[in-house]
Amino acid sequence: MTKKKKKKQPTDVENAEKVTEVDAEIAEIIEGEPAASEEEPTEERGELEQLREELEKAQAQAAEYLDGWQRTQAEFSNYKKRQEADRAQSTALANATLLRKLLPVVDDFERAMATLPVDLSQLTWCEGVFMIKYKLDAILESEGVKPIETERQMFDPRYHEAVTHEEVVGYEDGQIIGEVQRGYTLGERVLRPALVRVAKALSPQAEEDGQVAEQAEQD
Repeated sequence: MTKKKKKKQPTDVENAEKVTEVDAEIAEIIEGEPAASEEEPTEERGELEQLREELEKAQAQAAEYLDGWQRTQAEFSNYKKRQEADRAQSTALANATLLRKLLPVVDDFERAMATLPVDLSQLTWCEGVFMIKYKLDAILESEGVKPIETERQMFDPRYHEAVTHEEVVGYEDGQIIGEVQRGYTLGERVLRPALVRVAKALSPQAEEDGQVAEQAEQD
């Protein structure tokens, strides 16, 4: 009968080597990457850098697009404001032109009322004419048209236009003596200047004559 060969038992050294190999494999599994390499592969680092560069470029391009869009929005907003201002100015000019054309009609009404005989002022048709004048005045007032004050005011070339300069006792140099034609303003704009008579400084002879006349009146 043949004898069976006994299996060779591993030595302590071999057992120790196997344990070391198993520990190394376990360590690799726990760390999630091979124990022999602690750095990323060169190819992966290159791809990461490329992705970062592409992201920076995309962010820069997005910022550029955003800046351009904001500038376009601001320019469009300014354009709309200019258009609205132009329309408002055109409307104001058109209104001023129309209102200025109505002023001679107002002048005619005032002259007619000033020269109307007292005995006719109570007639029905005269009262109707007065009512038309009042309505016209109300329309002008509602549009912002106001008469320019002239009575004993100092001459102002912005609002007044001098027709004559006269030596008149009792008035200062440059003071308005009387109104020839009424002037009007529309807001801050002069719709029509007032035509006025303006006093000028008295000459010595005129001043002396004035003092004599004043003294005579007192006596």
